[in-house]
Amino acid sequence: MDRAALADFLRRRREALRPEDLGLPAGARRRTQGLRREEVASLAVMSTDYYTRLEQRRGPQPSEQMLASLARALRLTGDERDYLYRVAGHNAPASLSASPHVAPALLRVLDRLDDTPALILTDLGETLVQNRMAAALFGDASRHTGPARSAIYRWFTDPADRLIYPEADRDRQSRAQVANLRAAHGLRGPRSRAGELVRTLQRASEEFAELWARHEVAQRFEDHKTLVHPELGPIELDCQALFTEDQSQTLLVLTAPPRTEGHEKLQLLAVLGLDRFTGAER
Repeated sequence: MDRAALADFLRRRREALRPEDLGLPAGARRRTQGLRREEVASLAVMSTDYYTRLEQRRGPQPSEQMLASLARALRLTGDERDYLYRVAGHNAPASLSASPHVAPALLRVLDRLDDTPALILTDLGETLVQNRMAAALFGDASRHTGPARSAIYRWFTDPADRLIYPEADRDRQSRAQVANLRAAHGLRGPRSRAGELVRTLQRASEEFAELWARHEVAQRFEDHKTLVHPELGPIELDCQALFTEDQSQTLLVLTAPPRTEGHEKLQLLAVLGLDRFTGAER
């Protein structure tokens, strides 16, 4: 671990960012160039004291999970993320490892979306980041651990996870989940985490095994969805997906046309928020 290089890199990347780059208020009196240390710490979900010690060359070696959070908070590019890992004494994540590093370009778009559900997913269906509206619609994705971090895994192993779709749409959604995983498996190969997920689901779900044998491949989302909220009921939404160049991550944005019932329900969803979400076990 190169403490001096790590401290200098963190400080310079922090100073290069502006609050408005991340959707934060600039404030009337900002004497600090770039972001404040406490703002970076908050974005990275760590204590300000811990982050301050890193910048002051006094901190312990950060874990890979901590580095991933820092890379996300500082909006690092892939090369910058790899450098961060190396100066902190870790190997850089493999480019096709479905690492928790979020593409900065997608984050910049997500930062500006606060009035409609939006989230960033890996090609294994793992939620990397979600805004408050997405959390209110789907629940807090951070509660999931292990294989359950993948929405594909949950779809075939947890019946409660299917309640967000009307019963008539669930067969189609099952096929879409498998087709998306087939695309990721084709890109990453059988020895990847995609291959591991396939083998796990083949053992856990007869439905998945049957659909997997069909060899259907797709990497797109339905343009129109009906999602069922536990309090608001069915919500008709248009679904737009923005992919990274390597197709490993997707920004999913859900909207409804103005003056429609779906739009009115999204406005109610913003008022309800996550605190009154009653489907936390979904």
